[in-house]
Amino acid sequence: MSKGSNETLLTRVISTTFVVLALAVFKPFGLDTWHWQAYIHLFAMWVMGVGVCMLTDIILKYIIKMPRSYSRGVGYIIRRNLWFQLINTPLVALGICLYRHLVLNNKVDGNQLSLENYLETLLIIAFCSFAIGLYWRFKFRSRYLAAELEETRLLNEKLQLLQANNTNATQSDEVIAEVPTHSDLDSEQVKTTTSEEKSESKEKSDNKNRAESISAPLSAQRGGGGEAFVGDSPFTLKGTTSDSITLQISHLLYIEAVGNYVKVFHLRDGRVRSDMLRATSKQIEDDLRAYPMIVRCHRAFLVNLGQVEQFVSKSGTMQLIIRHCHEALPVSRSNMAQIKKAILR
Repeated sequence: MSKGSNETLLTRVISTTFVVLALAVFKPFGLDTWHWQAYIHLFAMWVMGVGVCMLTDIILKYIIKMPRSYSRGVGYIIRRNLWFQLINTPLVALGICLYRHLVLNNKVDGNQLSLENYLETLLIIAFCSFAIGLYWRFKFRSRYLAAELEETRLLNEKLQLLQANNTNATQSDEVIAEVPTHSDLDSEQVKTTTSEEKSESKEKSDNKNRAESISAPLSAQRGGGGEAFVGDSPFTLKGTTSDSITLQISHLLYIEAVGNYVKVFHLRDGRVRSDMLRATSKQIEDDLRAYPMIVRCHRAFLVNLGQVEQFVSKSGTMQLIIRHCHEALPVSRSNMAQIKKAILR
């Protein structure tokens, strides 16, 4: 058995033992009337509890497709633990209810299988599961923190690589734009006859077509419509009124929702500037959907990943540090997957 499997089994055994000890102290379900035989029933419940925990792990691994892993980040660990509790707690409660009905009901009335008894058992097991969950969270806090730091490090590496590729792609476009065409080199030599002028005009048209055919693949490599990846092209943000903001997409830092307005932070003449626009963040998000580097990181913020300086993990939450203004924007768990997809694509 692998180290991970041993650790999983040990965790389930300790958790189930905690629940059974709680039952031994409070003796619900009429266990106090069984005297010393109650401990035999508690042991039987312990065996059943461990078995149900292992069954839940199998369900998570093969049906929910969430194997136990500490290398997938804190968000994955938390989601998996939540799924475990949501599946395991009702199953354990059902198992105990069946045991009460088939075994304990022979001596103590009121243990028959019913919705009322199931809800009672579910409440007891849910409370015990919550308490043991707090214990494991405290015990594995250092492991969670290590996973957070590793996740942050990987995201920063991918972000830097993405931004470097972005810069190289932009420079490639500039080189293509500056390369003189064959027609430019020959323009001084070909000016004698009308037929030669027609030939020069045709050659210019051919070279223009060749330049467009070269630039098109480069645009496609950047994820779609040319400047959609970074873009130095001007873009106009429009609100619900006649007001608008024209800026270069690469100069956009982030957008903050403020009531019925949005506050647009961007660079102009090398300085950070903020402009207000009457619009919703959802409307602006839809307008910028063609630019995959601009994503929602929080219900109140849209951010340009090309202007993110680094990811920072702080107090169990992720933050984005923005260049030039050094603001720290929060990242909600619901939007973390979208940001990872934009960086790791």
